[in-house]
Amino acid sequence: MMARRATVALAAILLSTSGLGGAAMAQQQQDWFVPGQGQGGAQQQRPAQAPAQRPAQQQQRPAQRAVQPNPAPLPPGEQPPAAVIGIVDVPEVQRQSTAFNGVREEIEKRRAKLNDDLQKEQARWRDEQQALAAQRASLSPEDLRTKERDLQDRVQDAQKIFRDRSRAIEQAAQGSLMEIEQALAVVIRQVASSRKVNLVLPRPLVIFNEPPFDLTPEVATQLNKILKSVTVPPEDAPAPAAANNNQRPAQNSNQGQQNRRN
Repeated sequence: MMARRATVALAAILLSTSGLGGAAMAQQQQDWFVPGQGQGGAQQQRPAQAPAQRPAQQQQRPAQRAVQPNPAPLPPGEQPPAAVIGIVDVPEVQRQSTAFNGVREEIEKRRAKLNDDLQKEQARWRDEQQALAAQRASLSPEDLRTKERDLQDRVQDAQKIFRDRSRAIEQAAQGSLMEIEQALAVVIRQVASSRKVNLVLPRPLVIFNEPPFDLTPEVATQLNKILKSVTVPPEDAPAPAAANNNQRPAQNSNQGQQNRRN
C-alpha cells in the first residue's frame, strides 16, 4: 500500500510535462462528430416503437431466482491481532531523501536541455524557411520543390528525435523512481518492525495523531543510509542537427540525380 502511494507521489513530481511547446511539437486534436438535424425524424420514431416492443421483451425475461437463505456460518477463525498503527509522511521523506532530490535535479536538467535544443531547432527551421522564401524567385519550380521537400523531411526527422528523447527521459525517471520505491518499502518494513507496528498508514489518511505514531523521521534517516543516490541512465538519443548533417547530403544528392534523370 505504501509502495503504491510512494510511486504516485514520486511520479507526480518527476514525471510532469516537460513543456515542449511550439508548432513543431503540437499534436492535432480529434474532431468531434456532430449529427445533423436531418436525423431527427429517425429519432422521433423511437418513442412510438418502444411501447410495442416492451411486452415481448418482458415475456422473454427468465424468471427471477428465489432469494437464497442465509449461508451457514463458518467455523471460528483466527482473530486478527490488535492494531499497532504507525504513520509515514511520504512527501516529507522525499524532501529529506538525497537520492530522490538527486534524481529530480537530473531529470529537470535533462528536460531543460531538451527544451533549449527544441527552441534552437525551431529557430533554425524558421530561418531556413525565410531563406527559401527569399530564393523563390530565382529557383526553378523543380528546384524549389526539391528544397521544400528536403526541409520538410529534416523537420519530421528532428521531431521524431525530440519525441524519442522525451520518451527516454520519462523512462529513465521511472526506472530511478522504482529503485527508490523498492528501497522505501524495505525501510518502512524495517522501521515498523523495530517499533512493533503492524499497520502503517500514509499521512493524508490521518486527521490527527500523537507524535509517537509518526515514523517519518526514522524512515527518512534510514532511507538516506541505505540509498544515498541513484544513477539515472544516460540519454543516448542523437542530436537533431548532427543526425541531419550526416544523413541529408546523400539524400539530397540522390534526389538531385533523380530529378536530372526525369
